[in-house]
Amino acid sequence: MNAIYSNPIPSRGWCIPLVPFALGCIALFALPAHGEQIGGTNDGLLERSLRFLSLSDGSVRMVVMGTLLMGFGCGIMGGHIVTRRLSLFGDTLSHAVLPGVAVGFLWSQSKDSWAILIGATLAGFLGVALISMIRKTTRIRQDSALGLVLSGFYALGICMLTRIQKMEFGNQSGIDKYLFGQVVGLSESDLWTMLLSCALILLLSVFLYKEMLVTGFDSDFARSIGLPVELLQYLLWLLLAFSVITSLQVVGVVLVSALLVIPAATASLMTEKMDRLLFCSALLGCAAGVIGSFISFLGSHLPTGPLIVLVSAAFFLVTLLFHPRTGLLPQWLSSRGSDRRILRENTLKAAYQELEAMDFKQEIVPVSQLARRRRISMPQAYREVESLVTKKFATIHSPAGDASLSLQPVLLSLTPKGWETACRIVRNHRLWELYLTNEARYAPDHVHEDAEKIEHVLGEETVRRIERILSNPRRDPHGKLIPSQQDIDRGFVA
Repeated sequence: MNAIYSNPIPSRGWCIPLVPFALGCIALFALPAHGEQIGGTNDGLLERSLRFLSLSDGSVRMVVMGTLLMGFGCGIMGGHIVTRRLSLFGDTLSHAVLPGVAVGFLWSQSKDSWAILIGATLAGFLGVALISMIRKTTRIRQDSALGLVLSGFYALGICMLTRIQKMEFGNQSGIDKYLFGQVVGLSESDLWTMLLSCALILLLSVFLYKEMLVTGFDSDFARSIGLPVELLQYLLWLLLAFSVITSLQVVGVVLVSALLVIPAATASLMTEKMDRLLFCSALLGCAAGVIGSFISFLGSHLPTGPLIVLVSAAFFLVTLLFHPRTGLLPQWLSSRGSDRRILRENTLKAAYQELEAMDFKQEIVPVSQLARRRRISMPQAYREVESLVTKKFATIHSPAGDASLSLQPVLLSLTPKGWETACRIVRNHRLWELYLTNEARYAPDHVHEDAEKIEHVLGEETVRRIERILSNPRRDPHGKLIPSQQDIDRGFVA
C-alpha cells in the first residue's frame, strides 16, 4: 500500500474524462454574449431536432454546455460519495446550501454567481460542522444528524427565499429557480463558475486519486502511513459543495442529489474498479444531461431538470436489467440454464446408480426406475429424459420399436458423452464425501447433502487436488466405487 501512496498519478485511462471537459472549455469561449430562450420557436419536430443537434443556436450551446459540466462534476463527485456510503450526505448538503444561496443574493442584491457561490459554500460548511458537532457531542447517529441538518437548513432557506420575493429587488431576481432549476436561466457567469468547479474536481481526481482511494476505503491505514485524512475529507466536502451549488441552476435543490447518486450507482453496477467507476459515472452524468435537455427541447413546456433525472434513472434501470455481468435478466437466464443443467446431471447420476445396482451387466435403464430413484413423477421423468436426448446425453428405446416417450415402458441408454458426464458427477460426489470424512472429520452419514450441492460446481483442477490429497482413492466412505479418470476415458457404453 506504500507503493500506492508513493505514486499518486493514476493510469492514462483517466485522460478520457478530459474530453467533455475540454469540449466545454472550447464551447464556453464560443458562446455569444446573450442566448435566446431554448425551445422558443414553433418549428416542427424534425426542425427542432436539427436545430439542437447542429448547436447553431446560442441558447442551445449554453444549455448543452451547462448540462455537460453539471453531469461531469456531479458524476465524479457522486462516485466518491457513493463508494464511501455517504449518499445521504450529498442530499443533506444540497439542501443545506439553500440558506447560503439566499444570503449570497441579499449580499449582492442580484443573482451574482460568485456571491451566491461564496454564500452557499459557507452554508454548506456550516452544515458539515453541525453534523460533526452533533455526532461528537451527542449520542445521535450520523443518519439522524443528517436528517436534522437537511430539514432545518431547507426550511430556513425556503423562509428566506419567500422573504426575498417580497422585497423590491426580489421580484425579477429568479432566485426561486434554485428550488427546481431552470436551465434556460444559465448565464455566462454561471458557466464560468461551473467550469471552475469541474476544473478543481478534475485536479482532485487526477492528482489525489490514490490518496482519496486509500482514505475512502481504509481511513485507519491512511492515518498510519501519514496521510492527512481530515484535510482530504474537508477538501472532498468543499468540492462536493461546489458541484452541488453550480448544479442548482440546472436541476434545483430538490433534484441535485439524484444526479450525485444515480450515475454513480449505475456505474457501480458496471465495474468494481474505482477509476472506471468514476469515468463511467461522469460519462453517464454528461449523457443524461444532454439527452434530457434534448427531450425537453423537443417538447412543449417540458421541465429540463426532472427530465435529466428521469434519463439518468432510465440508464440505471436498463443497466440493472440488462448488464451482461450484473443485470437481473442475464442472471435469471443464467440461473435457469444452471437449473436445467443440474437437473440433467442429477438424472445422469441416477442412471449411473441404476447401472451400478445391476453390476453394469446391462446398458439400458427403464425410465420408471429413474423416476423411483429420483423420487419424481413419470411425466417429469419423461421431460428430463427428453432433455438428455436433446443434448445427446442419451438415447431412448421402446419394446414396440417406436422411440417415443408416449409409449411405456421406455428404456434409456447413455451415449459416450452422457456416460462421461455421469461418471464425472458421481466421482465429484463421492470424492467430496470422502474428503469431508477424512479431512473435515464429518460423520459418513452427514456428508451426502453437502456433496449433493458441491458436485455440480467442482472444477477439474479442484478434483485433481482432492485426488492427490486423498492419494487417488477408489472407494467412498460407504464403500462404493469412485469412478477414476481411466474409467471415464475407457467408457462403459459402446
